[in-house]
Amino acid sequence: MATNDTLKNQLSEQKSQEVSAQSLGFKSLMNTPTMKKKFQDILHEKSDSFMGSLMTLVGGDNYLSNAEPMTIIASALKAATMDLPIDKNLGYAYVVPFNRKEKVGKDWVTHNEAQFILGYKGYIQLAQRSGQYKALNALEVYEGQLIEWNPLTEEFIFDYSAKASDKVIGYVGFFELLNGFKKTVYWTKQEIEAHRIKNAKGYDKEKLTGAWKDNYDSMAIKTVLRNLLAKWGILSVEMQTAVTSDEKVFRLDDNDDLIEETALNEAEPIKTDRKEAEKVNEKPTNENQTALFNDKQPPLKDDEYPF
Repeated sequence: MATNDTLKNQLSEQKSQEVSAQSLGFKSLMNTPTMKKKFQDILHEKSDSFMGSLMTLVGGDNYLSNAEPMTIIASALKAATMDLPIDKNLGYAYVVPFNRKEKVGKDWVTHNEAQFILGYKGYIQLAQRSGQYKALNALEVYEGQLIEWNPLTEEFIFDYSAKASDKVIGYVGFFELLNGFKKTVYWTKQEIEAHRIKNAKGYDKEKLTGAWKDNYDSMAIKTVLRNLLAKWGILSVEMQTAVTSDEKVFRLDDNDDLIEETALNEAEPIKTDRKEAEKVNEKPTNENQTALFNDKQPPLKDDEYPF
């Protein structure tokens, strides 16, 4: 009987701790020994600077600071497991607030949660770490630069110096593996837009919101890169995790393990008129672009990857 009473007391204390953890605000939760240890176990000596950047990120964004604290921290932890910075001005990974609507009885309840989003620079960084890629790049194609694109023969003729205007007509991505395999994909602006609308969350799918509103070209480049790598590239364990984790909401379970939240059908990005010092500037470098694009592949049309 004593053993049963002890177990009951332990379970009662555990439930009490869980409830109190959920009720803590972001700053209080970040300052708990458990959370500090969680970041230290992942990042070791870099944990303090990473946690500091997260505090700065949340403190500088009114909408993000109102999101559920556990989803903010879980999204940051997901970036930490990939050893990617979350400073929005670097463009590797983002913690973005979203509204999720849930029907309770006859009423709709709105939950403000944070979502993990991987930037295209994050994909490039993970690919470089794999040691399998000789070259990897993606960029916008402006009016006048595209000379010819043949989806059948994969012939892509591109003149970077022939830019006629600031109008973007498409996006191209390229990689070459160490074994000599090459692949290029080209998406027109119309194909990117159709893809964005098809996979948009919320009721007004055509409306630009969230990261697509703030950094359309960067999100388009990321879409091309992710599709290119997921379909044709060699994926390390880290890259597989990145593909499946991108644009998801995470929480910590009872064992403090990261778990994905599944019910996101009614998610809507928070409006972006928030306080922030500057926007992300994710522009690829212009050096040696022409020499990169030697092999081509039309964009995917399947629904295998939800992005």
